[in-house]
Amino acid sequence: MAQVLRSISPLFPQQAYPDLMVGLTVSDDAAVYKITDDVAVIQTLDFFTPIVDDPYDFGAIAAANALSDVYAMGGQVTLAMNIFCVPGDLPEEIVGQILKGGAEKVREAGAVLVGGHTVEDSEPKFGLSVMGTIHPSKVQTKAAVENGDVLVLTKPIGTGLISTAAKRGKASQKAIKASTDSMKKLNRKAAEIFARYPVKACTDVTGYSLLGHALEMAEKSEVCMHFNATQVPFLTEAEDYAEQGLFPGGAKRNLDAYKEDIEFASELDEIWHSKLCCPETSGGLLAAVPKDCLDALLTEFSNCEEPCWVVGNAENGSGIKVS
Repeated sequence: MAQVLRSISPLFPQQAYPDLMVGLTVSDDAAVYKITDDVAVIQTLDFFTPIVDDPYDFGAIAAANALSDVYAMGGQVTLAMNIFCVPGDLPEEIVGQILKGGAEKVREAGAVLVGGHTVEDSEPKFGLSVMGTIHPSKVQTKAAVENGDVLVLTKPIGTGLISTAAKRGKASQKAIKASTDSMKKLNRKAAEIFARYPVKACTDVTGYSLLGHALEMAEKSEVCMHFNATQVPFLTEAEDYAEQGLFPGGAKRNLDAYKEDIEFASELDEIWHSKLCCPETSGGLLAAVPKDCLDALLTEFSNCEEPCWVVGNAENGSGIKVS
């Protein structure tokens, strides 16, 4: 799909759209268009098939995942619209619960749901088209990491591992709840904290995995992203499922796609490689924080009882290093 989008990007040359700050030629978590010197709009869209059994939780997770792209760009969510693919025989009660889960998450984000579109399909798919706002000077992108920045992650990883274990009947209820709660959690508070500091580079961790999304930042910023593997947080029991080989298929696809650009320390085995390349759903924000404001930022996260972890740093070079 990325190649297809690149092939049509010449139809919309940057010089013809001077107020388009982030679009097809830049490729980031969302599009950004400047309306005035003080206001830019952020536009994004995301939807997917169920990752959990409970319809309400599915709706909430899908909504949180879609809203996250606005937070990754540093913005505030304003409006949302449903995108819903519905099998004709899906009970009305289930449809209602999916929509309710999504709607309540939009309300929690401080935004308003204004409509949507539904089509009939063989498998349910749900998500949102989301609009946000931001001051043009405050936009965070994948291309603004600087040498010396510290990498801060706001959610543990492991949703892909727990989801796979659950599908195979091997996940505990404790692990499933931890994963579901994490996926339903908005990145709103973390984004608001980052916005109060000179954080210029951020992304959210989703299907391309922690290292995959970090690699996008490294390539666009022309730096090396260096991770300390033991500092990366994992959800309850996720690492146990990794030891059992309960990886989703996307972990191998990600690893195959990125392995030429990732340098793993010799003591990190193939399980570690796969854990850090495992797809996530509605993951946390990964931000590059200037070192001189790190202590104040971490203190504010702590005071707000909002979790975050220092997982590495940016340095001269290219690609990803993991030690």
